[in-house]
Amino acid sequence: MIIKMTHENIEDFNKANEELTVFGRIIPKYKDDVWTYTEELFSEQYTKGYDNEDIDVSYIDNENKTVYFYYVDNDCVGQIQLRTHWNGYALLEDIAVAKNWRNKGIGKILLERAIEWAKENKLIGLMLETQDVNISACRFYSKNNFIIGGVDNMLYSKFPTANEKAVFWYNKFED
Repeated sequence: MIIKMTHENIEDFNKANEELTVFGRIIPKYKDDVWTYTEELFSEQYTKGYDNEDIDVSYIDNENKTVYFYYVDNDCVGQIQLRTHWNGYALLEDIAVAKNWRNKGIGKILLERAIEWAKENKLIGLMLETQDVNISACRFYSKNNFIIGGVDNMLYSKFPTANEKAVFWYNKFED
């Protein structure tokens, strides 16, 4: 069940934000105005976590922002956070599914709700950023009609241990 974040369920924000296993990276290639990628699998895997974002109550009452939670029974096992962006896209700021609930279709359901929200707000598509070392996410976006729109090798340069590139994905809706 998908429920929009409200003052009553705001405590569920970040509940689904759990670590992921890094097992390789994508290697984007730009040629003839088209991005493609291959995958490099690592000989050793490692886990990576993301810091929890602070709860921003403006996502509750602002029509240009929203957070949706996915519940199984009364347990929040997924969330997606969106806002309108200056370029006419909906910016997918975060999508998370709890570790024990991954690969069960919850991410796809949340993504479908994000597409509905973007279309309700007359936006031209969805955009997001993830890291090249998050192969699972990259595969997920590629499988769900996203294409690479750009790569930034400086975004994470402040963090010497990150060794990551930012990959920007876009899903432009059909006219």
